[in-house]
Order: sequence, then structure tokens, then C-alpha cells
Amino acid sequence: MLENPRSPRVRAVAKLAKKSARQETGMFLLEGPQAVAEALTFRPQLVVELYATPTAVERYSDIGDTAIDAGVDLEYVTEEVLDAMADTVTPQGFVAVCHQFPTAVKDVFAAKPTLVAILEEVRDPGNAGTIVRAADAAGADAVVFTGRAVDLYNPKVVRSSTGSIFHLPVAVGADLEDVLARAREAGLTVLAADVKGDDLLEVRREGLLAGPTAWLFGNEARGLPDDQLAMADRTVTVPIYGHAESMNLATAASVCLYESAFAQRD
Repeated sequence: MLENPRSPRVRAVAKLAKKSARQETGMFLLEGPQAVAEALTFRPQLVVELYATPTAVERYSDIGDTAIDAGVDLEYVTEEVLDAMADTVTPQGFVAVCHQFPTAVKDVFAAKPTLVAILEEVRDPGNAGTIVRAADAAGADAVVFTGRAVDLYNPKVVRSSTGSIFHLPVAVGADLEDVLARAREAGLTVLAADVKGDDLLEVRREGLLAGPTAWLFGNEARGLPDDQLAMADRTVTVPIYGHAESMNLATAASVCLYESAFAQRD
């Protein structure tokens, strides 16, 4: 059992909470039983190191079994060591180190997707991770991070996705203009989500959401500037029927993605 929270190995794992360490190593930090289980089930070849407390392994025995089946070694650690490794205050007994695995933009659109989420300079890690999770839940084919968006492998993005980053292709560091060009070449209609757009309900009634669609979502504070809105085929807004001042980006994105998912399956 690894017992020293100040050991070089523990420090190396903890450093992955910093972007510089992730860029240098090509690795990222994974925390919690749900995320670890998804990694072991869907992408076990990415798991380089797996740590857990005896209590957590006893409680989530299926994760230990999955690790054995996947050929991944599990190392026991104390609660103090796990706390030192983790970025969150409550890592729930599991921490893993994984290889980063971004998808190339050309591969995203070569696969002829029918629903894609494009995140242009989305900076909040909680929003980014939640949108990846919503895209996964809605059956989207991919997510693309463009511009100076938050790092996909930021611990909070990874946690917020609750393992969805292992389920669908995610491209990062892409140029928006190039992405939109590739989307159109692949036959997708580009819909930009913005408060100045047409009512989502009206767009749904027109039947536009039933076809292959790339949803474009902008920065939480600034939204999408006019020149980027002009790149879209249509600008759409999620109406607010109550008295709320605005809607959280991840919530609005979830509504848009699910409206497309419903329309494409109707």
C-alpha cells in the first residue's frame, strides 16, 4: 500500500491538476468511481495508473473486477494519499492517470455525423463538461472545442462530464472557420445559439432540426460576436417563458441538443 502523501509518485499524480503538467506528460487526472468505471469499460487502454483505498474497492467491487478483466493494475493507497493526489475535496476513493486522446477534426466529419456540438471559446470547465455529458446523452456524434476554449482535460471538465469523454469523439484546439467549413461539406446545417436568434419552437415547427445539425455555442459572458453568427445558417434562441433573467449555457445547450435528438428520431 502506498502510504506516503509526500512521495514523488503522489506528487506527480497531483501535478496533473495543472495544465502545464498535462501538456508536458500527455496525461490527465481522473477521479471518482463513476468516471473510473467508464474509462475501464470503454477505454481501458488509456488507463496508465489506478489507485484506490481498500474501503472504496470493497464498496465498488465491480470496479476492481473490471480492472482485472481489462488487465489494469490497481494499487491500494491510504485516504491521506488519495486526498493528496486528487483535485477535488471528495474523490470518493478512486484516482486514475490516463492518456489524453483527442480526436482529429477531419475524423469527426469524415464519419458523416448527424449531430455535433461546437464550443467556441467556452471557458467555464463546469459548463464544458456538462455540455459534453448532455451531447453524449442526446446521442450526438461528437463535440468540438474551438478557439481558446477551456482544456478538455481540466479536472473539473472531466468530473463534470461524469465519464462521457470516454463515450464520444471530442476534438480540441480547432479553428472555428475550418470546423464550420468541414461541417457544411459533411452536409450539416449550422445553427448558432444566441439570444438574438429565432425562437427554437418556430425552428422546430419548420422541420429544420430533423436534418443533420451542428450546434454552435459561444462564450458564457460574450456569446458569439456578429461575424461568427454570420457564419451560421441560422441563429436560434431558447425562449424564456418565466421571469428568469437568463439561462445557463449548459442548460440552453442541453435543450438545443435534445430538441435535435427528438426531431431526428421523430
